[in-house]
Amino acid sequence: MSSPSVTQRPSQRPVGDALEHSPAQSTVLVAWAGIIGPVLFTAAFLAQEALLVDDYSPLAEPVSALEAHPHGWVQQINFVVFGLLTIAFAVGLRRGVRRTKAGAVGPALFVVSGVGLLGAAIFPLSKDTTGVTMYPAGHVVAGNAFFLSSALALIVVSRRLVRDPRWRSLATYTLAAGIAVVAGGIVMNVLVRPDDASLHDFAGLVQRLIILAVLFPCRIALSWRLLQVASGRR
Repeated sequence: MSSPSVTQRPSQRPVGDALEHSPAQSTVLVAWAGIIGPVLFTAAFLAQEALLVDDYSPLAEPVSALEAHPHGWVQQINFVVFGLLTIAFAVGLRRGVRRTKAGAVGPALFVVSGVGLLGAAIFPLSKDTTGVTMYPAGHVVAGNAFFLSSALALIVVSRRLVRDPRWRSLATYTLAAGIAVVAGGIVMNVLVRPDDASLHDFAGLVQRLIILAVLFPCRIALSWRLLQVASGRR
């Protein structure tokens, strides 16, 4: 006489179900990278400024000029960390927004901006024997790549956000921020960077207004929405 069959219950969640949830979990991590990146970068350069209060002018000098000081390697590391976190954020944004035709362009531009930050570390500023800050060509290219690609990324991504109900409320803000960063870049190149420009003595202030008042808040807003989407709260 055969023994009755016993229905066995699985002792753990099926592998397919675990795989289904893993992309969302990884997107949560890169969403936090998008939030932590701008905050950590800002905290790091503000701390350096505080320590160089007698030798550095945030009003006149850009953030990159911190590399030209004796402990400039700290700012180089700051650029590298922010660049890697920016690239991670770009990957998450690609996953978290409804896919559209050419929808990868916006996140790809954010990847370019992350690479620009890495370039700013690879080609650091330095001082010559007279104490004048020297800007290597590689650093200038990297800096322009960061600002231009960041602005274009916001503009392009904003068009993709319109098509996703979870993101639509951020579309206009993202577009406006991208246009504002483009305008800020024009101001920097025309009215700030030339030695005889009317705003040359306020290079640090103008740069900080662009990144702290426009670019970083928008990126954090996008990252926060990505976190909500990945966590299933939207």
